[in-house]
Amino acid sequence: MNPIRSSSRRAGGFTLIEMLIAVSAASVLSSIAYPSFQGVLHKARRSDALVALMQVQAAQERWRANHRAYASLAEIGVPASSSAGHYTLQVLSADDDGYEVVAVASGGQARDAACRHLKLRLESATVTHLSGPDALVANPRAANRRCWSL
Repeated sequence: MNPIRSSSRRAGGFTLIEMLIAVSAASVLSSIAYPSFQGVLHKARRSDALVALMQVQAAQERWRANHRAYASLAEIGVPASSSAGHYTLQVLSADDDGYEVVAVASGGQARDAACRHLKLRLESATVTHLSGPDALVANPRAANRRCWSL
C-alpha cells in the first residue's frame, strides 16, 4: 500500500519576490534613519570642539594672569587640533584687550555644514560664541545656540 501523497507543496525558503520586498523595506528604513544618525554624530563630535575651545580659554586666562596680553596657541601650550582630531584650532587675534580663536571642522565632521566654524571671542571681558558654515560665522541666533548647545 502506497501512502497518499499530498498535493500541497511545502515552502523551503524565501522566494525572490519576498527577498526583494525585504531588501526594499530595509533600504527605505535606512534612508530615513541615516541622516538622523549623521546629525546626532555631528552634534556629539561638536563637543570635541567645545572642549578644545574651553581649554584654549582657560589657557589664555592663565597666560594673561602672568603677562600683559593674550597669546598664540604655541605660547599658551595648546595643540592646533582638538583632542579627537575633528577640529583644527587657530588664534585669529590676540592682544591686551582680548582674543579670537576659531575651531574649523575637518575630515568627516566638515559635513556638519551649519556648524563647520565655531568661534570664541573675548573682547573687553565679554565672551561671544559665534558659528557658521564659513569663516564669516554669521549664523542666526537660533542656529548659533544649536551649534554651541546653549
